[in-house]
Amino acid sequence: MRKPKGFMFDLDGTLILSNRALGSYDAIPGAAEALAQLDDLGVPWIALTNGSAYASRVQAPRLRAVGLPVPDEKLFTPNSVAAKVIGDAGYERVLVLGTDGVSEALTELGVTCVSPDDPDHAGCDALYIAWHPDCSMPHIHAACEAAMAGAAVLTASDVPFFATKEGRSFGYSCAINGAVARVTGVEPQPTGKPSAHALDFIANQLGIEKEDVGIVGDDATAEMQMAREGGAIGIAVTSGATSTEEWAAQPPGKSPDLVIENIGELVDKLGLR
Repeated sequence: MRKPKGFMFDLDGTLILSNRALGSYDAIPGAAEALAQLDDLGVPWIALTNGSAYASRVQAPRLRAVGLPVPDEKLFTPNSVAAKVIGDAGYERVLVLGTDGVSEALTELGVTCVSPDDPDHAGCDALYIAWHPDCSMPHIHAACEAAMAGAAVLTASDVPFFATKEGRSFGYSCAINGAVARVTGVEPQPTGKPSAHALDFIANQLGIEKEDVGIVGDDATAEMQMAREGGAIGIAVTSGATSTEEWAAQPPGKSPDLVIENIGELVDKLGLR
């Protein structure tokens, strides 16, 4: 397989395991050392999570608190990608189904956010569905109304599960996406992994071509499908949601180029020294 010129790392199951409430983190063994090795070798890397609950400036210090050398400027979320998609398309008002942290992150990136609880939420030209554990039926109603009125429908993630310390946990945005699509017939367009938007964003941040990016993660859909569809290099870990046996059973469109136990093996397995 080709040797990557830079790397994108997933968070949950690859660098960390959180609890289901996303309130505490444990670094996966070997992760801190691998990131430090890449820094010493001058190999560029970023982390891109499909989690949208927090802005990078909030989440990155929590990663550093458990020993992971992740600067704020190297951590990105689907909100980071969504802000670019929204800006490029010229959407002016975005109805956001998400926590306050989602809206705060988007606002910091220049997006005008509108809450479904705002009496004046009609007339938005885009809808963004993200991490929203307190989503209510009135919120789903507002989202469906926006979609049926012609708003562009975006979502942080449509991946159903992510790895936690307590086992697999389902993604709220995926569940909300299903409700909106069932009612309106409009399928939300992901901005996070495995979207082409996300891979373009990653390559741009790393300053390399897409085919030279090593996509490192624990999810066959989020990371490996993105690598396959975009011509990047897929590197799977077994430290999260997918076992060695499950990786071996993946179809061609989701199969990795390399499987390792955790990213502590990355530098040696790829011969990067």
